[in-house]
Amino acid sequence: MTTESASAAVQATVYGYPRQGQNRELKRAVEGYWKGRVTAEALRETARDLRRSNWQQLADAGLHEVPAGDFSYYDHVLDTSVMVGAIPERHRAAVEADALDGYFAMARGTQDVAPLEMTKWFDTNYHYLVPELGPDTVFTADSAKQVAELKEALALGHTARPVLVGPLTYLLLAKPAPGVADDFVPLTLLDRLLPVYAEVLADLRAAGAEWVQLDEPALVQDRTPAELNAAARTYQELGALTDRPKLLVASYFDRLGEALPVLAKAPVEGLALDFTDAAAANLRDLAAVGGLPGKRLVAGVVNGRNIWINDHQKSLTLLGTLLGLADRVDVAASCSLLHVPLDAAAERDIDPQIRRWLAFARQKTAEIATLAKGLERGTGAIAAELAANQADLASRAASSITHDPAVRARTAAVTEADGRRSLPYAERAAAQRTHLGLPLLPTTTIGSFPQTDELRVARADLRAGRTDTAGYEERIEAEIREVIAYQEKAGLDVLVHGEPERNDMVQYFAEQLTGYLATQHGWVQSYGTRYVRPPVLAGDISRPEPMTVRWTTYAQAQTGKPVKGMLTGPVTMLAWSFVRDDQPLGDTARQVGLALRDEVTDLEAAGTSVIQVDEPALRETLPLRADGHADYLAWATESFRLTTSGVRPQTQIHTHMCYAEFGDIVQAIDDLDADVISLEAARSHMQVATELAEHGYPREAGPGVWDIHSPRVPSTAEAAALLRKGLEAIPAERLWVNPDCGLKTRGWTETRASLEHLVEAAREVRAEVGGTA
Repeated sequence: MTTESASAAVQATVYGYPRQGQNRELKRAVEGYWKGRVTAEALRETARDLRRSNWQQLADAGLHEVPAGDFSYYDHVLDTSVMVGAIPERHRAAVEADALDGYFAMARGTQDVAPLEMTKWFDTNYHYLVPELGPDTVFTADSAKQVAELKEALALGHTARPVLVGPLTYLLLAKPAPGVADDFVPLTLLDRLLPVYAEVLADLRAAGAEWVQLDEPALVQDRTPAELNAAARTYQELGALTDRPKLLVASYFDRLGEALPVLAKAPVEGLALDFTDAAAANLRDLAAVGGLPGKRLVAGVVNGRNIWINDHQKSLTLLGTLLGLADRVDVAASCSLLHVPLDAAAERDIDPQIRRWLAFARQKTAEIATLAKGLERGTGAIAAELAANQADLASRAASSITHDPAVRARTAAVTEADGRRSLPYAERAAAQRTHLGLPLLPTTTIGSFPQTDELRVARADLRAGRTDTAGYEERIEAEIREVIAYQEKAGLDVLVHGEPERNDMVQYFAEQLTGYLATQHGWVQSYGTRYVRPPVLAGDISRPEPMTVRWTTYAQAQTGKPVKGMLTGPVTMLAWSFVRDDQPLGDTARQVGLALRDEVTDLEAAGTSVIQVDEPALRETLPLRADGHADYLAWATESFRLTTSGVRPQTQIHTHMCYAEFGDIVQAIDDLDADVISLEAARSHMQVATELAEHGYPREAGPGVWDIHSPRVPSTAEAAALLRKGLEAIPAERLWVNPDCGLKTRGWTETRASLEHLVEAAREVRAEVGGTA
């Protein structure tokens, strides 16, 4: 770039923005509505206020075009199902009786009706509600939400661009509805769906939309020729419409690859591409197709998924190259800012110098506006911003926080033998059966028990100095005693301490490891009203002292039954943090694995015979394209084995995974060499048990029989039916009985009832298959 103006009329925009509000106002309003404390109109007013505030923040930051329709009470894919009329039959009466209550019934279920299945949005920790479709599905347009939110934005004086999940991505994310053959392909419904999108587009144009964004992230994955032909047909057909706004087809999370020439030739007015991690590939492919003459290119040069400041000089150089490849180049984040917290300026507890390395949503919008200004007017117009940016980048690179020679030396000394158990699984399993003496179909939970308001207050009081450490620990001990006593009374076989001391399964450990930074206000939506505060992985990782031994040994002292030690695995520690971007992920995972190995060793030395190392993010972090799978799975499984392989044969290692598609990583699950794995299975009707069986998985497994992300209480008969289905795939001597996930988000009333039904179901089925091991 030179100091001269490089282009004219460059615009700054984003694809989406955090929904929750500065103080998670949306969470409180929605949960208040569920509990009957907030009226429907009050909830809608809160939503309107949040949209108004978001748009104004974007405009004040210097963005020229704001997104509309990206706001959601629960999930944008669920919103799309409503928009196209894809309401499951079991929810139709509820939706017709009350649209809002019916919407939440699809998301959460009711006591009588199961919710939609939930899984991860590509390789993020955001969860979406999976559309259920079948050959009898009839689509009907309902653009009321999209039109209303566009009109809101226009009435406030903003230039607004409605954002929709594209028809291809919607169908490619869908599953066959219950009762529909497993080999049904939702993409075969494309011809029925496109006229509905045409109707929605016409409605948005009539409401004042100049542009509409159609998100097609599914096209950055490996796609078959038939799917690419469907993409070509989709955008030929939508592009040929006369009654429509201009179309911006957006891709993100990876390179567009073989879909790029398809969309470049389509009669649409713009494309949005990810120029962060996929910058080199997208730039190469864009040049190979001759650019986008006559089209708008929205260049996602600011990372929308991580929180480190942008390298402005590097981005401007890339943007300058792109100017020669499109009719118009605008500047954006690489994806929706839904995946980052709202405002780094609120993090007063982080050192001010380190805080300058961080860019949350508000800071990213400022970066985008700065880059757009520099691209349009030349670097001279942003000289001060460039100088400050380069100084902050240099400060981070030189900081002692990022490099610990002792950690690097230990990591470099790791050998292959460090990642292998001393005996093969079959011999370990025999030793563990003798040592633990568990019955056939042993029952357990995943780890956490309900987090009461009293526990949250106790932690807040400790942080604020309103109570001392001794008083806090007495409160935690009392909770552990209660949880252990309840599990013994309920008849569970392997117990947990309930994790009352933990705020979050990643944050709790991050706060005790070197190299991590914890935030106070860095909330990010995981699903619905569930928000997490991902810690910031800023430097080299080590464990100064034991993290869990105190509470696990206290719990074990209360019972003669085995109590699991509970840890979060290295891949999940990375995936659910904002990871450093200055070294390969595999190097960071190895550091975390070695730190956790120290904890596992100390737990075993303290008498813990069962240790669970959770890796729910193993599938989530799998690269979106197959050519990246082998390298990722190699370092991911190695880091897990580094964590767990230093124990004796009779110590049983568990792991846990939930809410993802596991079929394509069963070999990796095998390669973890854990003795027992528990997995989400209730919403997917034991699909994962079948996948394990088809692979020939040789170890023990506990596919969940209770969907804990719904408030409904499963009956004994329902749990027993799922258990019997699991037995069709996994023999009784290797099958465990457990919920899908931890119980932190559930209340005690439903937890007691559900666990008692689970234990009774295990006893019932145990009697059917032979009683005891």
